[in-house]
Amino acid sequence: MRIPGRNLWIAACVAAALTGAAPASAQDAADSGIPWQQLSPEQQRVLGKFQGRWEGLAPEQQQALLRGAQRWESLNPEQRARIEERAERWRNMTPEQKQEVRERAERFHQLPPEQQEKLREEFRRYRDLPPDQRKQAKQQWREQVQQSEQQDAEPPADDDSPGKSHKKKKKDKKQEN
Repeated sequence: MRIPGRNLWIAACVAAALTGAAPASAQDAADSGIPWQQLSPEQQRVLGKFQGRWEGLAPEQQQALLRGAQRWESLNPEQRARIEERAERWRNMTPEQKQEVRERAERFHQLPPEQQEKLREEFRRYRDLPPDQRKQAKQQWREQVQQSEQQDAEPPADDDSPGKSHKKKKKDKKQEN
């Protein structure tokens, strides 16, 4: 269970340590914010894109950004590279692609925990494949998706046999005549 007051106090203590001054209370630290100049050089580097607007950010936003910077600093180079790659892919997406990703994430979060874990495990197995096998698996998946989409788009046939595509049913009819 999260205790908002406790988290605010911890954030205030971190802010006090960074500024070198002890606040009279957690509220004082939360109200005042942290001047950019009092951030460490590494924090300034990580948060550099916020420098021009840092002073205008709410203290809670500053604290959240500092926590993120601390998490970033704790990552190894491989983890950082993966995150940077994902951020670059996100920046290069169209608004429609971003919306699709958001919708997929929402659908995933609505799944029961067991299904979520099953999908995570399948992804781990996929991720651990050698690159050539990943490429092959991705191609097979795309082909399956295309076939499924084509079958969904085809008009229903006279033959109600399940699993038979529209084209196969037409072919069967021609062979009957």
